[in-house]
Amino acid sequence: MNKAELINAIAQKTGLSKMDSKKALEGFVTSVSGALASGNKVSLVGFGSFSVVQRAARKGINPATKTAISIPAKKAAKFKIGAELEQAIN
Repeated sequence: MNKAELINAIAQKTGLSKMDSKKALEGFVTSVSGALASGNKVSLVGFGSFSVVQRAARKGINPATKTAISIPAKKAAKFKIGAELEQAIN
């Protein structure tokens, strides 16, 4: 499902217009992104939680040249599935 399909699905399930559904989705994404950028965790009970994890620097191999490279430390977004969502997909 891509963004347009998700907007259509939201519009059908909620009765909102596609424009309002698009605004709601964009507002959700912006809010979650802002919270994660601030170092906060976003928890949606039953669905899951979004958080930021720190990945350590490590050594890797460039697959094209087979030479060793250094991969710097970075922050990454993480999603942990909630119990209700896990049951729904199993």
